[in-house]
This record gives sequence, structure tokens and C-alpha cells, in this order.
Amino acid sequence: MTDTRRPLGQAALIALVVGNMIGSGVFLLPATLAPFGAASLLGWAITLAGALMLALVYAWLARAVRNHGGAYGYARRAFGDGVGFTVAWSYWVCTWSANAAIAVAFAGSLGALWPAATATPLRGAACALGALWLCTAINLAGVREAARVQMLTTLLKLVPLLLFGVLGLGWVHAGAFQPFNPGGLPLVGVATATAALTLWAMLGFEAATVPTGVVRDPERTVPRATVIGMLLAGLATMLACTVVIGLLPADVLRRSAAPMIEAARHTWGPGAGIALAVVAVISCFGALNGWVLLQAQTPMAAARDRLFPAAFGRLDARGTPAFGLALSSALASVLIVANFSRSLVALFTFSILLSTATTLLPYLVSVLAWWRIEPAAPARRRLVALVALLYAGWALIGTGLESIAWGAVLLLLGLPVYLWQRRSRGQSGRA
Repeated sequence: MTDTRRPLGQAALIALVVGNMIGSGVFLLPATLAPFGAASLLGWAITLAGALMLALVYAWLARAVRNHGGAYGYARRAFGDGVGFTVAWSYWVCTWSANAAIAVAFAGSLGALWPAATATPLRGAACALGALWLCTAINLAGVREAARVQMLTTLLKLVPLLLFGVLGLGWVHAGAFQPFNPGGLPLVGVATATAALTLWAMLGFEAATVPTGVVRDPERTVPRATVIGMLLAGLATMLACTVVIGLLPADVLRRSAAPMIEAARHTWGPGAGIALAVVAVISCFGALNGWVLLQAQTPMAAARDRLFPAAFGRLDARGTPAFGLALSSALASVLIVANFSRSLVALFTFSILLSTATTLLPYLVSVLAWWRIEPAAPARRRLVALVALLYAGWALIGTGLESIAWGAVLLLLGLPVYLWQRRSRGQSGRA
């Protein structure tokens, strides 16, 4: 019998992970990886291995800790309220700023199909806002409705992406990847640079661990969805990006604003290009829907522990945290509107900067939390966690001083909220 209070099952959770990971990055990455040629596979190897180690740690944590809220629940269990609040605040900022980036990417993808929609910065911003609030409306209708949309959009983008990668292999010739390292840079430097570039495409593997309060049998389904979803999305993305590098001439690839669409058009004709442009629009919309679902879940968990204002923890008649959803989308809208005069690319980059800076801290703290929660774990697991810790630390440093500075500023903005909640809890305790 289905538990209507917990509408997310195994398939829905896998769709959430895959849908959140496969968004805009896969369609833009080939152009940024083009200067590195086939040597970019070194970066992919590091990123996939690091993400897999992190996904395994999250899967173990999901079994060991039943707290709702993913990284927040793990951090609070291991280190207490202060660190728990910091992680919750950081991940919350990550989700709504990521939604601004994905909404902008949706507008860019729509513009490739319908140029008039994004002919001016104002029109582009309007398209981004329209997609953001449509996804918000879907999620306000209920978790079950959001999950159905997520499963549909995930299928509509994963299947064509896999077909593109597999079919494209038959059109790639060996000479396309020669020379192996066209830039002539040291391979260590190439691996580091490309691993940093591919990191954005891997964000979201932890999605299944966040809404555990609405998941059926979370101790079993969450770990499976985390690992299966990460492998599906990661391998599909790597395959598609590598095939694009082998289908387009290097000079064309570097200049293309939509390299995967350009590769399909170049190889199979205009119809294939249009079809892949449609897939790109669906992909961005599906990722936006999944991240909107998550944006209120961590604040809701923190509010129930009285670390966030109580309004974040209230559910409406449909069982959705309406206040958290609406406020998060409003903040993402402010980010879009405040920067609408920029080009879509500049706005996308600015939003990614905010999101990446605030995602990596929860990853790092989660691994440290696992060490404290399971100190007697087998040596094999400790080795996996050590690799995950080194990767998360390296990735955080690799984002650069600007990203770290933005992250620090955003964390400081949460300090008054934490102090207010701490004071309120103290007063209620004395009463």
C-alpha cells in the first residue's frame, strides 16, 4: 500500500538525482573543454571518481542518520546546532541561486529555438522568471505533482542524450582526438583545469538525501538513488561531451554558443539540431523543477529543529512548505532582475559563482560528519571517505578566491538569523 504522506519512491528519487544533475552544463561544457581535446578525459576521470566517492559517503550517511534535510541533518548530528545552521544556510543559498542560473540557462535554450524570446536582456529575464515561477506553481501544487513532472522531463532528456552519445560514437573518427593534448600544457595542469570545469555538471548528486521526510523507506531508497542516479547522469554527460569534441572541428567548437546542438546539426542535418535544442529546453526546465522542489526542504528541516524561522516549517493544505518555496523563488527572482541588464552568459556565470561557492561547504562538512558518526567503519570505507574529503577540499580551493569570498559573505548574512533563533529558543526555554 502506498504511503500518501511519503509520495517519493525509488524511481522518483532516481529521476530527481538525474534530473537535477543533467541541466544546462552538458550542453555548454563541450565548448569550454574544446581547447583541451581528448585530454579532457583526465578531468572527467577525476570529477567522476570524486563525485562517486562523495555519493557513496552520502549513501552511508543516509542509512546511518534518519534526519530530514540531507547535509544539514548530518552536520547537526555530528557537530551540533551551530555547524548545522551554517550548512543549512549555505545549502539553501546554493539552491535558490542555482535556480536563478538554471532559469537563465532555460531562457538561453529557448532563445536558440525562438530567437525573439531573448532578443533583449529584458525579454531574456522575463523568460527566466516565467520558467522559475511555473516550476514554483507546480511544486506548490504538491510533491507528488512535482515528482511526476520530474520523472517525465528526466526521461525526455536522458534517453535522447544517451542516444546522441551512443550514435555519435559511430560518427567520430580517431583523428578527431589528435593531438591528444592540443594545448601542450602539462597533463597535471590539464587534469586540474578540466576537473574544475566539469564540477558544475556533477552538482546535485546529493538531491535524494534532502527530502527524506517525503520519501518512502528512505534507509533503502535514498542510498540506491544517490549512487544509481549519479552514475547514470555522470556517465551520460561525459559520453555526450566527449562525442561532441569528436564531431565538430576545434575552431567551430570553441566559437559555438550551443556546441551539442551545433554537432547534431553538423552531423545529421538541421532537423537533428532542432530536436536537440528541444531536448536542451526540456533538460533545463526539468532541472529547474527538481531544484525548486529542494529549495524549501532544508529550511523546513532546520525550522522544525528551531534553527530557522518557524514559517519555513509550516505546511499548507497540500503538504508543501509554501512559505519556503515562495521566498526562495522570490530571492532567485531578485537575483535575475537585479542583473537583467547583463547578457545571459554573464548572468549565468554570476549565478553559478554564488551556487558553487555555497555547495562545496556542505559536501566537505558531510564527509567530516561521517568520520565522526561512524568512527569504527571498515578500512575500505575510511579510504573512500578520505578520497572524498581530499576531493571536496581540493574542489573548494579550486573554485578560486572570488567564489570563496562570495561564500563567506553569504554565510555572514545568515549570522543574525542564527543569533535571533538562538535568542528566541533561550527565551522560550526560560518561559
